[in-house]
Amino acid sequence: MSETMFDARAYCKIMLHAAKYPHLAVNGLLLAETGNPNVIVDVVPLFHQCLHVSPMAEVAMVQVETKASQKGQLIVGYYVGCENFYDNRFERAPGIRIADKIAEHCPDACIAVIDNRAISINMRYPALRIWQYRDNRWLKAKCVVENDHDTFDAVSCLLQRGAAKELHDYDNYLDNTQNDWNNVHFNGDLKQILSMF
Repeated sequence: MSETMFDARAYCKIMLHAAKYPHLAVNGLLLAETGNPNVIVDVVPLFHQCLHVSPMAEVAMVQVETKASQKGQLIVGYYVGCENFYDNRFERAPGIRIADKIAEHCPDACIAVIDNRAISINMRYPALRIWQYRDNRWLKAKCVVENDHDTFDAVSCLLQRGAAKELHDYDNYLDNTQNDWNNVHFNGDLKQILSMF
């Protein structure tokens, strides 16, 4: 079984996006350094309203791809959290066609489905279920979180202080262009918190 590694920043941002909209489905893009597609170094939260392929999703993907390439990164996957608390299956995840589109351009594409039941203040194991694109189909893979115990402690700290409110997704940007979907402001705060652990 292959594995996908999530660095602390990427993992925290996914958990906070899910926590910001616990009553809605959420999705986003997974970014990796060019040449190392199995290590997710950042994510871009996309939507919490319409998660399917749409003109806005296509515009967002073009903007994210352009910004990522400037940093030596590329889109290698998709994450999604289902609206239903108990619905954490790949087959039921909304917007899977976005992941299929990514797989057309990235042979090692992956999907991370958020396990809603595992998100808590006292997280002790990864709250993500992973599938990788191999041999023209999606196969289950293993999720590894870098410095997992420290990262889980950082997520707990961020959840307790209400940091999810500070995270902006692409929907927030469409509502007000002052909301930075790239979360540059948030990345600095996140780096400071992660250095405490």
